Amino acid sequence: MGKLLSGHHCIAQFYVLGFNRKSIYDYTPTEKKYILWAVAFGTIVGTFPMNVLYVRFGARIAFFSAGVLSAVTTAFTPWAASQSMWYLVALRFLQGVAYSADFAAIGVVISKWAPLDETAVFISTLTSFTSISSIITNGVSGVICESEWGWKWSFYFHAAACLFVFVTWAMVYRDDPSFHKSVSAKELGKIQKNKSESHIRDDMKIPYTKIFTSPVVITVWLCAFTELSTLILIATYAPIYFRSVLGFDIKLIGFYLGIMLAIHLPFRFVCAFLSDKTKCISEITKIHIFNTLSVGFVGISFIVFSQIPREHNISAVVCLAILECFTSFNCGGFYKCGTLHARQFSSIVISAIQFTKCISLFSGPALVAFFVSDESNQTQWSHVFLTLAGFTFLANILSFVFFTDQPAKWTEEGGAVKYSKKKDIVKI
Repeated sequence: MGKLLSGHHCIAQFYVLGFNRKSIYDYTPTEKKYILWAVAFGTIVGTFPMNVLYVRFGARIAFFSAGVLSAVTTAFTPWAASQSMWYLVALRFLQGVAYSADFAAIGVVISKWAPLDETAVFISTLTSFTSISSIITNGVSGVICESEWGWKWSFYFHAAACLFVFVTWAMVYRDDPSFHKSVSAKELGKIQKNKSESHIRDDMKIPYTKIFTSPVVITVWLCAFTELSTLILIATYAPIYFRSVLGFDIKLIGFYLGIMLAIHLPFRFVCAFLSDKTKCISEITKIHIFNTLSVGFVGISFIVFSQIPREHNISAVVCLAILECFTSFNCGGFYKCGTLHARQFSSIVISAIQFTKCISLFSGPALVAFFVSDESNQTQWSHVFLTLAGFTFLANILSFVFFTDQPAKWTEEGGAVKYSKKKDIVKI
Protein backbone atom coordinates (compact mmCIF):
# COMPACT_ATOMS: atom_id res chain seq x y z
CA MET A 1 0.00 0.00 0.00
CA GLY A 2 0.97 3.65 0.01
CA LYS A 3 2.95 3.36 3.22
CA LEU A 4 5.71 1.54 1.36
CA LEU A 5 7.13 4.97 0.57
CA SER A 6 6.55 6.62 3.92
CA GLY A 7 9.13 7.43 6.55
CA HIS A 8 8.42 4.64 9.02
CA HIS A 9 11.67 2.82 8.27
CA CYS A 10 13.83 5.90 7.72
CA ILE A 11 14.15 6.56 11.44
CA ALA A 12 16.60 3.67 11.67
CA GLN A 13 19.09 5.81 9.79
CA PHE A 14 19.59 7.88 12.93
CA TYR A 15 21.20 4.87 14.57
CA VAL A 16 23.63 3.86 11.86
CA LEU A 17 25.02 7.04 10.34
CA GLY A 18 27.92 7.41 12.74
CA PHE A 19 27.18 10.78 14.31
CA ASN A 20 29.56 12.18 16.86
CA ARG A 21 28.77 10.81 20.29
CA LYS A 22 27.82 14.25 21.50
CA SER A 23 25.50 14.78 18.57
CA ILE A 24 21.88 15.64 19.33
CA TYR A 25 20.98 12.59 17.24
CA ASP A 26 22.92 10.20 19.44
CA TYR A 27 19.96 8.75 21.36
CA THR A 28 20.18 6.63 24.48
CA PRO A 29 18.60 3.15 24.49
CA THR A 30 15.66 4.54 26.47
CA GLU A 31 15.13 7.37 23.99
CA LYS A 32 15.29 4.92 21.08
CA LYS A 33 12.59 2.87 22.81
CA TYR A 34 10.33 5.91 23.06
CA ILE A 35 10.94 6.80 19.41
CA LEU A 36 10.15 3.28 18.19
CA TRP A 37 7.19 2.69 20.49
CA ALA A 38 5.58 6.02 19.58
CA VAL A 39 4.45 4.51 16.27
CA ALA A 40 2.85 1.57 18.07
CA PHE A 41 0.98 3.89 20.44
CA GLY A 42 -0.15 6.04 17.54
CA THR A 43 -1.44 3.00 15.66
CA ILE A 44 -3.32 1.73 18.72
CA VAL A 45 -4.93 5.12 19.30
CA GLY A 46 -5.73 5.66 15.62
CA THR A 47 -7.17 2.25 14.70
CA PHE A 48 -10.78 2.79 15.74
CA PRO A 49 -11.10 6.49 14.84
CA MET A 50 -9.74 5.61 11.40
CA ASN A 51 -12.46 2.99 11.02
CA VAL A 52 -15.05 5.67 11.75
CA LEU A 53 -13.54 7.82 8.99
CA TYR A 54 -13.66 4.90 6.56
CA VAL A 55 -17.31 4.30 7.36
CA ARG A 56 -18.27 7.95 7.05
CA PHE A 57 -16.16 9.11 4.09
CA GLY A 58 -15.05 5.91 2.35
CA ALA A 59 -11.56 4.55 1.73
CA ARG A 60 -10.69 7.02 -1.03
CA ILE A 61 -10.80 10.09 1.22
CA ALA A 62 -9.80 8.43 4.51
CA PHE A 63 -6.72 6.67 3.13
CA PHE A 64 -5.68 9.74 1.14
CA SER A 65 -5.88 11.83 4.33
CA ALA A 66 -3.71 9.30 6.17
CA GLY A 67 -1.19 9.43 3.32
CA VAL A 68 -0.99 13.21 3.46
CA LEU A 69 -0.43 13.01 7.23
CA SER A 70 2.33 10.46 6.68
CA ALA A 71 4.02 12.62 4.03
CA VAL A 72 3.89 15.78 6.14
CA THR A 73 5.21 14.12 9.30
CA THR A 74 7.99 12.44 7.33
CA ALA A 75 9.04 15.75 5.76
CA PHE A 76 9.19 17.44 9.17
CA THR A 77 11.08 14.62 10.88
CA PRO A 78 14.60 16.11 10.37
CA TRP A 79 13.41 19.42 11.79
CA ALA A 80 11.75 17.74 14.76
CA ALA A 81 14.87 15.69 15.48
CA SER A 82 16.98 18.86 15.47
CA GLN A 83 14.68 20.55 17.97
CA SER A 84 13.93 17.97 20.62
CA MET A 85 13.62 14.24 21.07
CA TRP A 86 10.04 14.80 22.23
CA TYR A 87 9.18 16.67 19.03
CA LEU A 88 10.39 13.61 17.18
CA VAL A 89 8.34 11.30 19.41
CA ALA A 90 5.25 13.43 18.70
CA LEU A 91 5.77 13.14 14.94
CA ARG A 92 6.35 9.42 15.24
CA PHE A 93 3.08 9.15 17.13
CA LEU A 94 1.30 10.92 14.25
CA GLN A 95 2.99 8.56 11.79
CA GLY A 96 1.53 5.73 13.83
CA VAL A 97 -1.93 7.30 13.51
CA ALA A 98 -1.42 7.44 9.74
CA TYR A 99 -0.17 3.85 9.73
CA SER A 100 -3.36 2.72 11.45
CA ALA A 101 -5.23 3.40 8.21
CA ASP A 102 -3.38 0.70 6.27
CA PHE A 103 -5.13 -2.48 7.32
CA ALA A 104 -8.56 -0.88 7.20
CA ALA A 105 -7.82 0.13 3.60
CA ILE A 106 -6.83 -3.46 2.85
CA GLY A 107 -10.12 -4.72 4.27
CA VAL A 108 -12.18 -2.20 2.29
CA VAL A 109 -10.39 -2.89 -0.99
CA ILE A 110 -10.82 -6.64 -0.56
CA SER A 111 -14.49 -6.30 0.38
CA LYS A 112 -15.30 -3.96 -2.51
CA TRP A 113 -12.98 -5.09 -5.29
CA ALA A 114 -11.94 -8.71 -4.71
CA PRO A 115 -13.98 -11.54 -6.24
CA LEU A 116 -14.68 -14.13 -3.55
CA ASP A 117 -12.65 -16.72 -5.45
CA GLU A 118 -9.60 -14.41 -5.54
CA THR A 119 -9.64 -13.34 -1.89
CA ALA A 120 -6.29 -14.92 -0.98
CA VAL A 121 -4.49 -13.30 -3.92
CA PHE A 122 -5.78 -9.86 -2.90
CA ILE A 123 -4.86 -10.48 0.74
CA SER A 124 -1.38 -11.73 -0.15
CA THR A 125 -0.67 -8.80 -2.46
CA LEU A 126 -1.96 -6.08 -0.17
CA THR A 127 -0.43 -7.41 3.06
CA SER A 128 3.02 -7.63 1.46
CA PHE A 129 3.49 -3.86 1.79
CA THR A 130 5.51 -4.08 5.01
CA SER A 131 8.18 -6.37 3.56
CA ILE A 132 8.32 -4.54 0.24
CA SER A 133 8.55 -1.15 1.95
CA SER A 134 11.44 -2.38 4.12
CA ILE A 135 13.38 -3.49 1.06
CA ILE A 136 12.75 -0.29 -0.92
CA THR A 137 13.07 2.22 1.91
CA ASN A 138 16.21 0.77 3.47
CA GLY A 139 17.90 0.47 0.07
CA VAL A 140 17.01 3.99 -1.06
CA SER A 141 17.86 5.50 2.32
CA GLY A 142 21.27 3.86 2.30
CA VAL A 143 22.12 5.34 -1.09
CA ILE A 144 20.89 8.83 -0.19
CA CYS A 145 22.61 8.85 3.20
CA GLU A 146 25.93 7.97 1.60
CA SER A 147 25.53 10.70 -1.02
CA GLU A 148 26.47 14.35 -0.72
CA TRP A 149 22.84 15.21 0.04
CA GLY A 150 22.95 13.59 3.48
CA TRP A 151 20.46 11.72 5.62
CA LYS A 152 17.86 14.52 5.78
CA TRP A 153 17.14 14.19 2.08
CA SER A 154 16.13 10.58 2.67
CA PHE A 155 13.13 11.88 4.59
CA TYR A 156 12.38 14.59 2.04
CA PHE A 157 12.52 12.09 -0.82
CA HIS A 158 10.21 9.63 0.93
CA ALA A 159 7.78 12.40 1.84
CA ALA A 160 7.56 13.55 -1.78
CA ALA A 161 7.20 9.99 -3.07
CA CYS A 162 4.54 9.26 -0.46
CA LEU A 163 2.54 12.32 -1.49
CA PHE A 164 2.80 11.37 -5.16
CA VAL A 165 1.56 7.83 -4.49
CA PHE A 166 -1.43 9.02 -2.49
CA VAL A 167 -2.42 11.68 -5.02
CA THR A 168 -2.39 8.88 -7.59
CA TRP A 169 -4.56 6.80 -5.25
CA ALA A 170 -7.12 9.60 -4.93
CA MET A 171 -7.22 10.04 -8.71
CA VAL A 172 -7.51 6.35 -9.59
CA TYR A 173 -9.41 4.65 -6.78
CA ARG A 174 -13.19 4.64 -6.39
CA ASP A 175 -15.03 3.31 -3.35
CA ASP A 176 -17.54 1.42 -5.47
CA PRO A 177 -16.43 -0.53 -8.57
CA SER A 178 -19.89 -0.04 -10.10
CA PHE A 179 -19.09 3.68 -10.42
CA HIS A 180 -15.61 3.25 -11.91
CA LYS A 181 -15.55 4.17 -15.57
CA SER A 182 -12.96 1.48 -16.38
CA VAL A 183 -15.01 -1.40 -14.95
CA SER A 184 -17.24 -3.15 -17.49
CA ALA A 185 -20.46 -4.98 -16.64
CA LYS A 186 -18.65 -8.29 -17.21
CA GLU A 187 -15.84 -7.35 -14.82
CA LEU A 188 -18.34 -6.10 -12.28
CA GLY A 189 -20.21 -9.38 -12.50
CA LYS A 190 -17.00 -11.24 -11.66
CA ILE A 191 -16.25 -8.93 -8.73
CA GLN A 192 -19.75 -9.25 -7.26
CA LYS A 193 -20.42 -12.91 -8.03
CA ASN A 194 -22.00 -14.74 -5.06
CA LYS A 195 -21.94 -11.60 -2.91
CA SER A 196 -25.16 -10.67 -1.13
CA GLU A 197 -27.09 -7.52 -1.90
CA SER A 198 -26.19 -6.21 1.56
CA HIS A 199 -22.51 -6.83 0.85
CA ILE A 200 -22.64 -4.90 -2.40
CA ARG A 201 -24.76 -1.98 -1.22
CA ASP A 202 -22.80 -1.80 2.05
CA ASP A 203 -25.40 0.42 3.67
CA MET A 204 -26.04 -1.63 6.80
CA LYS A 205 -25.34 -0.25 10.23
CA ILE A 206 -22.10 -1.79 11.48
CA PRO A 207 -22.91 -4.41 14.17
CA TYR A 208 -19.89 -3.67 16.36
CA THR A 209 -21.14 -5.73 19.30
CA LYS A 210 -21.74 -8.82 17.16
CA ILE A 211 -18.38 -8.46 15.45
CA PHE A 212 -16.41 -8.05 18.67
CA THR A 213 -18.19 -10.94 20.38
CA SER A 214 -18.09 -13.35 17.44
CA PRO A 215 -16.10 -16.52 18.36
CA VAL A 216 -14.94 -16.76 14.74
CA VAL A 217 -13.60 -13.20 14.69
CA ILE A 218 -11.99 -13.50 18.13
CA THR A 219 -10.21 -16.69 17.02
CA VAL A 220 -9.03 -14.95 13.84
CA TRP A 221 -7.53 -12.19 15.99
CA LEU A 222 -5.90 -14.71 18.33
CA CYS A 223 -4.30 -16.55 15.43
CA ALA A 224 -3.08 -13.26 13.98
CA PHE A 225 -1.70 -12.12 17.32
CA THR A 226 0.26 -15.30 17.98
CA GLU A 227 1.74 -15.41 14.47
CA LEU A 228 2.59 -11.71 14.40
CA SER A 229 4.16 -11.99 17.85
CA THR A 230 6.61 -14.57 16.53
CA LEU A 231 7.44 -12.44 13.47
CA ILE A 232 7.99 -9.28 15.50
CA LEU A 233 10.11 -11.17 18.01
CA ILE A 234 12.27 -12.43 15.13
CA ALA A 235 12.51 -8.97 13.54
CA THR A 236 13.47 -7.40 16.86
CA TYR A 237 15.72 -9.98 18.47
CA ALA A 238 17.06 -12.21 15.68
CA PRO A 239 20.24 -10.09 15.26
CA ILE A 240 20.93 -10.36 19.01
CA TYR A 241 20.21 -14.11 19.12
CA PHE A 242 22.28 -14.80 15.99
CA ARG A 243 25.25 -12.95 17.44
CA SER A 244 25.09 -13.83 21.15
CA VAL A 245 23.79 -17.42 21.03
CA LEU A 246 24.58 -18.79 17.57
CA GLY A 247 27.92 -16.98 17.24
CA PHE A 248 27.41 -15.40 13.79
CA ASP A 249 29.62 -12.58 12.63
CA ILE A 250 27.63 -9.35 12.72
CA LYS A 251 28.43 -8.73 9.04
CA LEU A 252 26.64 -11.96 8.06
CA ILE A 253 23.50 -11.40 10.12
CA GLY A 254 21.95 -8.83 7.78
CA PHE A 255 22.80 -11.02 4.79
CA TYR A 256 21.05 -14.07 6.22
CA LEU A 257 18.01 -12.07 7.34
CA GLY A 258 17.80 -10.58 3.84
CA ILE A 259 17.80 -14.04 2.29
CA MET A 260 14.92 -15.12 4.53
CA LEU A 261 12.91 -12.08 3.45
CA ALA A 262 13.69 -12.69 -0.21
CA ILE A 263 12.44 -16.29 0.03
CA HIS A 264 9.32 -15.29 1.93
CA LEU A 265 7.83 -12.81 -0.56
CA PRO A 266 7.55 -14.93 -3.74
CA PHE A 267 6.42 -17.93 -1.71
CA ARG A 268 3.58 -15.83 -0.32
CA PHE A 269 2.10 -15.32 -3.80
CA VAL A 270 2.40 -19.03 -4.57
CA CYS A 271 0.43 -19.81 -1.41
CA ALA A 272 -2.29 -17.33 -2.37
CA PHE A 273 -2.63 -18.87 -5.83
CA LEU A 274 -2.93 -22.35 -4.34
CA SER A 275 -5.56 -21.18 -1.86
CA ASP A 276 -7.76 -19.60 -4.52
CA LYS A 277 -7.29 -22.02 -7.41
CA THR A 278 -7.28 -25.41 -5.70
CA LYS A 279 -10.76 -26.79 -6.34
CA CYS A 280 -10.38 -30.45 -5.37
CA ILE A 281 -10.98 -29.78 -1.66
CA SER A 282 -13.56 -27.62 0.11
CA GLU A 283 -12.93 -24.01 1.09
CA ILE A 284 -13.13 -24.67 4.82
CA THR A 285 -10.67 -27.56 4.51
CA LYS A 286 -8.23 -25.28 2.70
CA ILE A 287 -8.64 -22.65 5.41
CA HIS A 288 -7.83 -25.21 8.12
CA ILE A 289 -4.80 -26.53 6.22
CA PHE A 290 -3.40 -23.09 5.48
CA ASN A 291 -4.04 -21.84 9.01
CA THR A 292 -2.35 -24.88 10.54
CA LEU A 293 0.70 -24.27 8.36
CA SER A 294 0.80 -20.54 9.13
CA VAL A 295 0.11 -20.79 12.88
CA GLY A 296 0.62 -24.34 14.18
CA PHE A 297 3.71 -25.13 12.09
CA VAL A 298 5.21 -21.76 13.01
CA GLY A 299 5.03 -22.92 16.62
CA ILE A 300 6.71 -26.22 15.74
CA SER A 301 9.45 -24.35 13.86
CA PHE A 302 9.99 -22.11 16.86
CA ILE A 303 10.47 -25.13 19.12
CA VAL A 304 13.00 -26.68 16.74
CA PHE A 305 14.78 -23.34 16.33
CA SER A 306 15.14 -22.93 20.09
CA GLN A 307 16.97 -26.25 20.41
CA ILE A 308 19.56 -25.88 17.61
CA PRO A 309 23.05 -25.59 19.16
CA ARG A 310 25.75 -23.08 18.24
CA GLU A 311 27.78 -25.63 16.26
CA HIS A 312 24.85 -26.10 13.86
CA ASN A 313 24.04 -22.43 13.46
CA ILE A 314 23.47 -22.71 9.70
CA SER A 315 20.65 -25.14 10.49
CA ALA A 316 19.09 -22.39 12.62
CA VAL A 317 19.11 -20.06 9.61
CA VAL A 318 17.39 -22.72 7.51
CA CYS A 319 14.83 -23.35 10.24
CA LEU A 320 14.02 -19.65 10.52
CA ALA A 321 13.69 -19.39 6.73
CA ILE A 322 11.23 -22.30 6.80
CA LEU A 323 9.31 -20.56 9.59
CA GLU A 324 9.08 -17.41 7.46
CA CYS A 325 7.76 -19.48 4.55
CA PHE A 326 5.10 -21.04 6.78
CA THR A 327 3.79 -17.58 7.63
CA SER A 328 3.08 -17.08 3.92
CA PHE A 329 0.13 -19.44 4.24
CA ASN A 330 -1.76 -16.94 6.43
CA CYS A 331 -3.40 -15.36 3.36
CA GLY A 332 -5.40 -18.58 2.95
CA GLY A 333 -5.82 -19.15 6.69
CA PHE A 334 -7.03 -16.68 9.31
CA TYR A 335 -6.99 -13.70 6.93
CA LYS A 336 -9.26 -15.49 4.46
CA CYS A 337 -11.55 -16.80 7.18
CA GLY A 338 -12.03 -13.33 8.64
CA THR A 339 -12.70 -11.84 5.20
CA LEU A 340 -15.18 -14.49 4.08
CA HIS A 341 -17.00 -14.45 7.42
CA ALA A 342 -17.23 -10.68 7.91
CA ARG A 343 -17.73 -9.84 4.20
CA GLN A 344 -18.58 -6.12 3.92
CA PHE A 345 -17.34 -5.59 7.49
CA SER A 346 -13.95 -7.21 6.83
CA SER A 347 -12.21 -3.82 7.18
CA ILE A 348 -13.15 -3.85 10.88
CA VAL A 349 -11.74 -7.35 11.34
CA ILE A 350 -8.52 -6.74 9.41
CA SER A 351 -7.83 -3.33 10.97
CA ALA A 352 -8.09 -4.97 14.39
CA ILE A 353 -5.37 -7.38 13.26
CA GLN A 354 -3.15 -4.33 12.94
CA PHE A 355 -4.16 -3.46 16.50
CA THR A 356 -2.95 -6.90 17.68
CA LYS A 357 0.29 -6.30 15.78
CA CYS A 358 0.89 -3.20 17.87
CA ILE A 359 0.14 -5.09 21.07
CA SER A 360 2.72 -7.68 20.08
CA LEU A 361 5.33 -4.91 19.90
CA PHE A 362 5.02 -4.77 23.69
CA SER A 363 4.28 -8.43 24.52
CA GLY A 364 7.42 -9.73 22.79
CA PRO A 365 9.86 -7.45 24.63
CA ALA A 366 7.94 -8.17 27.85
CA LEU A 367 8.54 -11.93 27.43
CA VAL A 368 12.22 -11.32 26.72
CA ALA A 369 12.55 -9.05 29.74
CA PHE A 370 10.86 -11.69 31.92
CA PHE A 371 12.86 -14.74 30.80
CA VAL A 372 16.19 -13.43 29.46
CA SER A 373 18.75 -11.89 31.76
CA ASP A 374 21.79 -13.22 29.87
CA GLU A 375 21.58 -12.73 26.09
CA SER A 376 24.07 -15.55 25.48
CA ASN A 377 22.04 -18.12 27.46
CA GLN A 378 20.14 -20.31 25.00
CA THR A 379 18.04 -21.92 27.71
CA GLN A 380 16.60 -18.58 28.75
CA TRP A 381 15.77 -17.73 25.13
CA SER A 382 14.13 -21.14 24.67
CA HIS A 383 11.60 -20.25 27.37
CA VAL A 384 10.50 -17.28 25.25
CA PHE A 385 10.22 -19.41 22.10
CA LEU A 386 8.36 -22.24 23.86
CA THR A 387 5.88 -19.81 25.42
CA LEU A 388 5.03 -18.32 22.05
CA ALA A 389 4.83 -21.79 20.50
CA GLY A 390 2.32 -22.78 23.16
CA PHE A 391 0.07 -19.86 22.25
CA THR A 392 0.26 -20.71 18.55
CA PHE A 393 -0.88 -24.28 19.33
CA LEU A 394 -3.79 -22.99 21.40
CA ALA A 395 -4.88 -20.61 18.65
CA ASN A 396 -4.60 -23.33 16.02
CA ILE A 397 -6.72 -25.75 18.06
CA LEU A 398 -9.43 -23.12 18.55
CA SER A 399 -9.46 -22.45 14.81
CA PHE A 400 -10.67 -26.03 14.19
CA VAL A 401 -13.56 -25.36 16.56
CA PHE A 402 -14.71 -21.95 15.33
CA PHE A 403 -13.44 -21.22 11.80
CA THR A 404 -15.93 -21.19 8.93
CA ASP A 405 -16.01 -20.13 5.29
CA GLN A 406 -19.61 -18.92 5.51
CA PRO A 407 -20.74 -15.30 5.96
CA ALA A 408 -22.02 -14.36 9.39
CA LYS A 409 -25.76 -13.86 9.82
CA TRP A 410 -25.13 -10.24 10.72
CA THR A 411 -23.79 -9.60 7.19
CA GLU A 412 -26.86 -10.81 5.31
CA GLU A 413 -30.01 -9.00 4.34
CA GLY A 414 -30.42 -10.09 0.72
CA GLY A 415 -29.79 -12.88 -1.77
CA ALA A 416 -26.76 -13.52 -3.92
CA VAL A 417 -26.36 -11.29 -6.95
CA LYS A 418 -24.71 -11.51 -10.33
CA TYR A 419 -23.89 -7.85 -10.78
CA SER A 420 -25.29 -4.43 -9.93
CA LYS A 421 -24.07 -1.84 -12.42
CA LYS A 422 -24.95 1.57 -11.02
CA LYS A 423 -26.85 -0.11 -8.17
CA ASP A 424 -29.25 -2.07 -10.42
CA ILE A 425 -29.26 -5.35 -8.54
CA VAL A 426 -29.65 -8.46 -10.69
CA LYS A 427 -30.37 -11.47 -8.49
CA ILE A 428 -29.52 -15.05 -9.37
